[in-house]
This record gives sequence, C-alpha cells and structure tokens, in this order.
Amino acid sequence: MIGSRAFRLPPTLHFGENASSEVGPEAKRLGAGKALLMTDKVLMGAGIIEPVIESVKKAGLALEIFDGVNAEPTLSHVQQGLDLFRAKGCDILLAVGGGSPIDAAKGVSVICTNPGKIQDYMGLGKITNAGVPLIAVPTTAGTGSEATLFTIITDTDKNVKMLIGSPACMPAVALVDPLLTVKMPRGITAATGLDALIHAIEAYVSVKAQPMSDVMCLSAIRLLSEYLPQAWANPDNIEARSQTMLGALQAGIGFCNSSVALVHGMSRPIGANFHVAHGISNATLLGVVMDFSLMGAPRRYADIARAMGVAGHGLSPVEAAQRGADEVKRLVKQLEVPSLSALGVTREKLEPVVSKMADDAIASGSPGNNPRKATKEEIIDLYYAAL
Repeated sequence: MIGSRAFRLPPTLHFGENASSEVGPEAKRLGAGKALLMTDKVLMGAGIIEPVIESVKKAGLALEIFDGVNAEPTLSHVQQGLDLFRAKGCDILLAVGGGSPIDAAKGVSVICTNPGKIQDYMGLGKITNAGVPLIAVPTTAGTGSEATLFTIITDTDKNVKMLIGSPACMPAVALVDPLLTVKMPRGITAATGLDALIHAIEAYVSVKAQPMSDVMCLSAIRLLSEYLPQAWANPDNIEARSQTMLGALQAGIGFCNSSVALVHGMSRPIGANFHVAHGISNATLLGVVMDFSLMGAPRRYADIARAMGVAGHGLSPVEAAQRGADEVKRLVKQLEVPSLSALGVTREKLEPVVSKMADDAIASGSPGNNPRKATKEEIIDLYYAAL
C-alpha cells in the first residue's frame, strides 16, 4: 500500500530544439520588467547564451548580467547575485548554465523574499515564502536542477556542501534546449550525463520511490545508457544530444520526487574537501556503491539492468542486478572518467578527513534513502574502495 505523495515539477516546461528562445516571452508573461541573468564567463565568452539574451531583448525587457558563477556555487556567489539583483532593481531571475548558475540563482531567489542568510535554510522544508520568479535554462544534460526543488550551496568556511530543499526553490519555468549542449567538451558531457544516470538509478532504488517517479527514472535510464555514449563520441549528433537531454530532465524530475541515496551523500564531502566536480565524484562512487547496495533491493536493481539492455528475464534478480552494476562500471570506464586517485585523492590525503566525511555524508540524509543502510565504518570502507 502506497501512501499519498506529492509529485512536483516546474509549472511550465519547454523541451526541444530552440526552447531557449522562449525565455523572453515567458519572462514577460510572468510580469517581468528587468531581469538578472546569472551565468558563467565561459558560456558568455563562447556565445552559447546569445539566443537567451536576444530573446530577452526582443521581448523588450531590461537585462543585467552576473557571470561570476564560474565554479560550484558558494555563499559568495549567492551574496553577489543578491546584491546586484537589489541594486539594479530587478524583478525576475534567469539562470543559464550547468547546475552551478541554476543553484546559485535558486539561492538568490529565496533569500530575496525570506529573512536571514541562505545558510539558515540548510535542510528540507525550512523556507516560508515563495522566491522571486526564476527561469532556468540548462546548458548541460546532467544536474536536472531546472526541474527540482533542491539547491546545493557550498559554505567554503566550513567545507560543507549545504543541501537546501523546498518547493520555493522550484523554477517557475524550465526551458530545456539540447542545442545549447552541442559545444560542451567531452569531459563535461560525460560527467554531467553520468550524474543524470546516477540521479535516475538512485531515485529508482530509493526507499522514497513512488510510481510516478519510477516511470521517469526507468525512461531516463534507457535513454541515457543508449544515447550518452553517442553524444560523448559525436558531439554534433543532435538526436543523441536531444535524447540525453531528455533523459537528464526525466532523471531530475524523478529524483526531485523520490530523492537520491548513498552515492550523493558520499559525493558531497568529496567535492567539499577535494574540489572534485560533482558529476565526477558521483561516477567514481557509483560502481562500488551499487555492488554494496544491490542485495538491499535486487529486483529494483534488476529492473535497472533490463532498462540498460544488459539482462534478460531468464536471470535471477541478483544475477540481473549484478549485470547492471557491471555495466555502469563499464560505462564509466568507456567515458574515460578518471579515478579519484588520478584526481589526486590519495589514501594519505583521505585518512585525516575520511571520518568527518562519513559523518557529513550521513548528516546529509541521503544515505538514509539507500535500500541497504550503511554504517559509518562501511561508508569509510567504500571511500577507500572508490580510490
């Protein structure tokens, strides 16, 4: 028997080629007069966001640009964006980029209308007032932040990645345009696409999974396992880019409504302590965490293997589940994702901080959603195994 569960996604969602050209009309529909666009300098320099800027100008809206979100979002990014939003009299936020600009803009959105500082809202369900309207335009097929009620902001003083979750963080509009991903380097395509695949896998096996999220997750797993390698191998393959982008969007909707699990809980401390990109740290953990977890929900993991096309119905659930775990390890290797040790995370560097990392992972709440619960000692062992 499944109890009542909410299912959330952006009120308005555009998907497809040239969807980014709708940002101006959508901002105007929301009553905007002056927008603050949050992005990064690389995207600005590459001209990737020109369709967005042109759409805003064509709609007759004034525009300010903050292009300083050039790394994973921090308290400083949120404060700088907030100061500019207020100083320039803006009334709507546009976020164009990967998860970093979108997450930073979510932080600005909610702190504009709520008292205190963004760190006061670490955790779930602590935000009272709706945020300033936010239009999210992703340029990577990965984070799904355009369709979730979560944001992750790093407190650089404490080396903690703060997970903040509330319906107030949900963008008012998501414009998902696969053409914006064509110029992404292979490494980013791999890291963000694997991040999306992990969203779908973890959301499907999460103890908070529900029927609506299951549909999104299995579809995302099918699309990403087939098309991500093609998008990586041939960046100009628009069909592969589109299907990968659709899979990432579905994965975002899926984990927004059923949550992530142990991989993400362990990944955040890696990023906070060693500054490894989120998608890469997730990918380095996925194989060992799946091996550890599959006995907690073998039928669910078997469904994942079948969605990836690597297990027929003649296998037992445990055999099929292991096929899936082996396939994701193969995929991570195929996409040339470096190991943690190759990224400089050595056993010697891990030892002084691994106990606190395990504590931080548990404190995030995500490991509690895992189908097999992990003790602190087991999490420490998994960190070492991932090296």
